[in-house]
Amino acid sequence: LPLRGLERLFVGPRRPVTGPHVQIVCRLCLWIIGLRWHREGQPMRGPGAVVANHSSWLDILVLNAAMPVFFVSKAEVAGWPGINILTRVTNTHFVARDPKLARQQAEEFAARTRAGHRLLFFPEGTSSDGHRVLPFKPTLFQGFLDPALPGDLAIQPMSAHYHAPPGRDPRFYGWWGNMDLGPHLLAVLAQPRQGSVTVRLMPEIPVAGETRKTLAAKVEAALTAGLEPIICVGETLEQRQAGDAVAVVSTQVAGSLPTSLSGKAFAVAYEPVWAIGTGLTPTLEQIEEVHAAVRA
Repeated sequence: LPLRGLERLFVGPRRPVTGPHVQIVCRLCLWIIGLRWHREGQPMRGPGAVVANHSSWLDILVLNAAMPVFFVSKAEVAGWPGINILTRVTNTHFVARDPKLARQQAEEFAARTRAGHRLLFFPEGTSSDGHRVLPFKPTLFQGFLDPALPGDLAIQPMSAHYHAPPGRDPRFYGWWGNMDLGPHLLAVLAQPRQGSVTVRLMPEIPVAGETRKTLAAKVEAALTAGLEPIICVGETLEQRQAGDAVAVVSTQVAGSLPTSLSGKAFAVAYEPVWAIGTGLTPTLEQIEEVHAAVRA
């Protein structure tokens, strides 16, 4: 914070020193926790913003470790104990869901973009279990179409795919629905052997010529592909939003499962392959058939 005060005196709102400094601190925090991370792709260089999937409070550290960003969050988060400290230190851009403030907030967004800030949005509007992308809210993309923004503005999709520690539920790092922050934070920090996370930086999507709906659709498609999402068969919208486990089949395996598994209640995910019962527990032989299908 003292460094930021000196920086403001010389360069105003730009963050040429403290931006990378926050990135180093986030990497250090992940090292202390023991969560290994890997980045695929390169950060954008021109003017623009970043859009990512949201699955955990760890996203603050993980996404900042991959590239210097400034998060955009709903105004209520500013009052959340613990999280509010992280958001203030990382200079989070808070927005209020008030149509009367839309013009003012668009101008603030444009000013920060002109200052070189790489703002990061979570267009799902909430967090998921980390293995799926929830439907986007296209209204959040309206700010990218403001005429005050640079004409060559682009959006870079960025996905974070968490890999649970051995023996843990694949959704171990996901913090979603009505889960309390405290118990989840303690469970993650107390884990003796951590897992890992892969951050994918995808090709930029130019804003010019797009509408908020077409822009949202293109970014959502890119993030969905980057996450290698799973298809949930027979789930309701409420189950999808809650992250409940229901007969889940990966996109790679859906067309090649053995007929003997047809209609069984089981789940297939990624790294490693795992199966869980949802009413019917799969036998050892059935799990072996799933493994063989995945390998094929």
